[in-house]
Amino acid sequence: MRLDKYLADMGIGTRSELKAKIRKGSATVNGSIIKDPGFQVPAQAIVTFCGQTVSYESNAYYMLNKPAGVISATEDPKLKTVIDLIEESHRTDLFPVGRLDKDTEGLLLITNDGALSHRLLSPKHHVDKVYYAIISGIVSKQEITAFANGLKVDDDLTAMPADLTILHTDPEKVTSEVEITIREGKFHQIKRMFEAVGMKVMYLKRIKMGSLSLDPALSPGEYRRLTQDEVEALQSNETKGTY
Repeated sequence: MRLDKYLADMGIGTRSELKAKIRKGSATVNGSIIKDPGFQVPAQAIVTFCGQTVSYESNAYYMLNKPAGVISATEDPKLKTVIDLIEESHRTDLFPVGRLDKDTEGLLLITNDGALSHRLLSPKHHVDKVYYAIISGIVSKQEITAFANGLKVDDDLTAMPADLTILHTDPEKVTSEVEITIREGKFHQIKRMFEAVGMKVMYLKRIKMGSLSLDPALSPGEYRRLTQDEVEALQSNETKGTY
């Protein structure tokens, strides 16, 4: 790989900026100053730029506990995005796998692995997505059955069968805590499903996607890199979920 591309992929700068600085002697490969931007960096080489070691990784994987108020986008001129929260990375090719509504919290995978993203989001794979929700209304067996049968939400959406579990109901406050598993990701899907049965989602948090569960140690807005085991589990057939 060309030295300028190597550094650009790691978010050090643009190719044109890097070429100028490389020619001035800002980069070394295995201890030798390299002034040719097109120098082919050998495998396992030690590369430094302006005195700092730059390690190359083809793919990066982060688990983010998305806070409310942040949008699931790569960039926005006015609003903070989930990519803005990944402060340790300077690479420019990261993106969120799927979307969570602005007011929804919880698990969001941030990566640059397009192939994995496609497998996780492809409708034919039916990857399980599990949410915790607080509902305005008393959820009963009637709603469990309706969700399990594939709920007709409106003229545009008949949801695939979903698993609805009642965790707690509060008759005084007329609220319910539930866990819901869906296998698709339509626009505002869970909110629309509950609206279709006369209820409203007051709070929504994604806690699992495929084999990946939200780390309870992560507070809203915090993130960490995925472990190798987590990456391998996502890349295996476990990502296919339930058909």
